[in-house]
Amino acid sequence: MPRSEREQYVRDESDAARIDRNYSEQLQELRVAQAGVQILFAFLLGIAFQQRFKEISQFQRDVYLGTLICAALATALFISPVAVHRVMFRRHLKDELVDFTGRVAVAGLVFLALAMLGALLLIVDLVVGPISAGIATGVIAVVFIYLWYVLPVRWRNRTWERPDRPPK
Repeated sequence: MPRSEREQYVRDESDAARIDRNYSEQLQELRVAQAGVQILFAFLLGIAFQQRFKEISQFQRDVYLGTLICAALATALFISPVAVHRVMFRRHLKDELVDFTGRVAVAGLVFLALAMLGALLLIVDLVVGPISAGIATGVIAVVFIYLWYVLPVRWRNRTWERPDRPPK
């Protein structure tokens, strides 16, 4: 959509409809992230039962354990809005649920990124060595930070400063 149309775009919806839409969109986002973290978590659980696992260094064990914990935390955070929704169902607190879901989604993404970086560090260290693992993990960490934080914050700040910005 061209910028001039986007600047004039305002949704004609009630507060309740907006909150319902926001929560629905959040759940869709969480489904994408949740699938990724669950696949990674299953992969990590399987590693401990491999024959070669006994041969890894203490550093690699520490990275593995930290990565496994980060994946478990990301899973818990991504699933928590569903559990909270069940407890809060029909209590007219969906606006609080939307706020909660936004916060735990961000926390879950942080732990997902850490788990992915830990898995990368572990695998590259096993295959190539610690120096290459550190470099590869550092480069990918910069990519995560840029795409998942810097770029969205720039966009948000640019649209926030517009005088014609429509309300939430």
